[in-house]
This record gives sequence, structure tokens and C-alpha cells, in this order.
Amino acid sequence: MKKDEVPQDTSNLETAKLKELCYALDDDGNYTTVNSSGWDPKTIALNQAIEEINARIADAKRRVLKNKTSPIEYYMEFHKMDVSILASYVGMWSWRVKRHFKPTIFKKLSNKKLQKYADTFDVSVEQLKDITKHGN
Repeated sequence: MKKDEVPQDTSNLETAKLKELCYALDDDGNYTTVNSSGWDPKTIALNQAIEEINARIADAKRRVLKNKTSPIEYYMEFHKMDVSILASYVGMWSWRVKRHFKPTIFKKLSNKKLQKYADTFDVSVEQLKDITKHGN
């Protein structure tokens, strides 16, 4: 695409005063960089992804409040992680992290393990135990 054809559609980037760096051809046929405020198809896809993430966070929060899962699952979703990523951050096997999703198991975790999770999520142990204290 040529430099003057780079999309400048309204997007979330524009409202945040950000620009996306794109490559385009200049008048001499050489590649150059051009700032773009957005592109409608990309904006639609990004908005759909954000909606899906927010739905997963809300579902995890609802399940924690109903005692169906532990706060670890909520914080994992909130921080856009999956089990394997979280497991690597806390230095545990994935199956152990999944096991910690069970409220009965979570309540028995040692302070040392709770602190690992709290450090990973950048919250206090108190916030980890009670998601209503999380300032999201």
C-alpha cells in the first residue's frame, strides 16, 4: 500500500492519543513508516477480543462470588493469563494451579503459596483472598 493509502479510521488508538506504526511505499517505491490512527476491520476484531476477555473476567468473578472457583482463576483472567503462563510465573505445575482453583483447596493453601500468587498478580494476600477488595 502506498503512503497516502494508509488507513486513518477512528479506533481505540485514536481516543488514547496513540498511533500504530505501519509500513508503506513512498513516492519512490521505497518502504517507509507511516502512523495510522486505525483500520476499521482491525478495530472490530480488537473490540470483539476485548469484549470476550471482559466476559471471561465477569464470569470468573461471578463464579468466585458463588464459591464455584477460587480467586486465583479470577486474577488469572483479569491479568489475561492462561494456566500454563500462570504456572510458569508461580513456579508450579499446571495441574497444581488448576487444583488451586477449587475453593476448598484454595482455603488450605499456605501463606507462602498465597504470597507467590499475590506477588504474581501484584496484589496483597488480603486482596487475593477477597476479590471485592480488588480495585479494578
